[in-house]
Amino acid sequence: MGANTKALKNRIRSVDNTLHLTRAMGLVASSKIRRANEAMNGGRQYASAFGSVINLLTACPECANSPYMKKPEGERTCLIVIAGDRGLAGGYNANVFRTVAEMRADRIVPIGKRACDRYKGEFFSSEAFNGVQATEMARMLCKAYVAGEFDKLGIVSTKYVSMMTQEPTVTWVLPLERTEQADSVAAVFEPDEASILNTAVPDYVAGILMRCVRESFASEVAARRMAMDSAGKNAQSMIDNLQLQYNRARQGAITQEITEIVAGAGE
Repeated sequence: MGANTKALKNRIRSVDNTLHLTRAMGLVASSKIRRANEAMNGGRQYASAFGSVINLLTACPECANSPYMKKPEGERTCLIVIAGDRGLAGGYNANVFRTVAEMRADRIVPIGKRACDRYKGEFFSSEAFNGVQATEMARMLCKAYVAGEFDKLGIVSTKYVSMMTQEPTVTWVLPLERTEQADSVAAVFEPDEASILNTAVPDYVAGILMRCVRESFASEVAARRMAMDSAGKNAQSMIDNLQLQYNRARQGAITQEITEIVAGAGE
């Protein structure tokens, strides 16, 4: 009986250490949520504003012959896959990888340590990813697209819906599609629409990439916060159950000792 209570006590101590760890990680995630959301909203606004300009340009007949608007000749697909740098975020990383597995990808460019480890790419931190890296990556991919190395460019990321919900999503970036809604807007471009479009597309791709990275990071932080909260509740529930078993075992041991003392006194 003594060995049983000792094992339960060690088990309680072990789960309690885990509880402290999950609480600490939950607090770290909580401290990052506000900043991550602000960065995400800024990225959304920038991409939306840049997208409005691109829509104006793609609506111009002069841009129809741009290499970025040509119809793909094949189905060769390049995917930028954005995952997290760490785990312990519920199904965040697994959902992204499952989405990629359901698609055909001839080339994968990973961002985030988990994605880089899985797809054996150059390491880019999803948390520390910056505008310079986004611009360099966008220019490299646009150059490869124009050279005909692939026919479609997409970004697999996670959409932030709320603190409780984050959804994996695919954003198709290239080729550009003509938008009819911009026809009624009068605008004058210098020197000409096609030149401006071809010059602006790499920066446009970089803007979308930064938006997706920032939104994915905000989703990761929220997912980790919820996962740590759930793990903390489970750990506390386990401690309560183990404490109850420990109290019963200790009470049983005390009762047995009293019975043995009484029996010995009767003899």
